Amino acid sequence: MEHFDPLNAAFWYTIGMSILCGTIIGCEREYRGKPMGVRTSILICLSCAVFVHLGLTNSNPAGDPARVLGQIVTGVGFLGAGVILAKDGRVTGVTTAAVIWLLAAIGSSVGFGQLWGALTLSIIAVCVLVGIEHIDKQLKKFMAGKHKNTNTPL
Repeated sequence: MEHFDPLNAAFWYTIGMSILCGTIIGCEREYRGKPMGVRTSILICLSCAVFVHLGLTNSNPAGDPARVLGQIVTGVGFLGAGVILAKDGRVTGVTTAAVIWLLAAIGSSVGFGQLWGALTLSIIAVCVLVGIEHIDKQLKKFMAGKHKNTNTPL
């Protein structure tokens, strides 16, 4: 358990990267007024990183970090399912559920020591969340006929 000693630099790398990755995604969600913001994002990333690392540092030779990871996937899937709602024939919260799952994956990456991969995934996630929404808006304008070319003869 040497890694989880607050006097050890590795402890602070894990904590710091979990907070940074959670903040990157959480700020995007908070800015858009989504129900899951910065605090929740940080806590999901941080807790998954801690669970994975504890699984890795288990002194028991029968310990298996893949089992810890499997339980995270199951538990976070259940958490994500709780944010999906059906109301008036519309389903909402699916993107938030996917973001929760991704935050768990990013936190797990931090726990496994893949710090730069986790940071890269966080940036890619924000690019997807922002970029796809922009493309979706443009497609809706196109489908509504706002980009019609009125110069072409019929």
